[in-house]
Order: sequence, then C-alpha cells, then structure tokens
Amino acid sequence: MRLKPRARTFHYSLGRRGENAACDFLTRRGYEILERNYFERSGEIDLIAKKGETIVFAEVKTRRSSRFGAPEEAAHFQKQRKIIRLAARYLSLKGLTENPVSFDVLAVDWPPGREPEIRHYENAFEAGEEL
Repeated sequence: MRLKPRARTFHYSLGRRGENAACDFLTRRGYEILERNYFERSGEIDLIAKKGETIVFAEVKTRRSSRFGAPEEAAHFQKQRKIIRLAARYLSLKGLTENPVSFDVLAVDWPPGREPEIRHYENAFEAGEEL
C-alpha cells in the first residue's frame, strides 16, 4: 500500500518524534546512545545504546491511537529476526562481540495534544543461536 505524500510526511514526523522521545527517555535512565537509525541495505535499527557493558538494540514504535493495535505489537517476529541479523553485523564491525546484548522495544503512545507515554520492554526478544 502506498501512502499519499502528505500522509507519509506526517507518519515519518510522528515516528521521528517518537524516536526523539525514546532517546530522551533512555538517556534520563543512564543509557548512552551510540547510534540512531543505524542503516544497512538489509534494514535499520532505530536505536543502539549502551548501559554498563550491555549493548542495547532498540526498536521504537509510535502510535497516535490504539486503532491499529498497541505500538509494541508492531515489533513482530520478522522484524525481530531482521534486527538480530543487523545487530550481529554491527557487533562484529565494532568489535563488540564479547559484550552482553539486549533487544528492547520502546512503545510510544502519543495522542494528539498530549505528552507521550513510553513503555520500555527490556530484553523483549532474544537472539537465540543467531549471535
């Protein structure tokens, strides 16, 4: 399905605002943001952060309403597998393969005219044998 240009612009700006809010949320909780929108041909990781020695790969999902479900429901199995593959390459490239890893989801509910509500699911999914 193709979005109309106007709808696409709004969608991306809401997503960007959600990522900004998630960065602030994590920073206030002692995380160091290493990368934002880490991109390779096969996909993107919204946020890569570090807390202590743990490298955190975070998927941020932002919604204005629950009309299409809760934001965290959009971090589905296929998305998780893609993030895990990208994370493995990132860890190898940066020489961080010995660090503990966490795959987190930050769900941002942001109704019009209100402040965002953020839910942080630490260790939301595991890499299993893939890392």
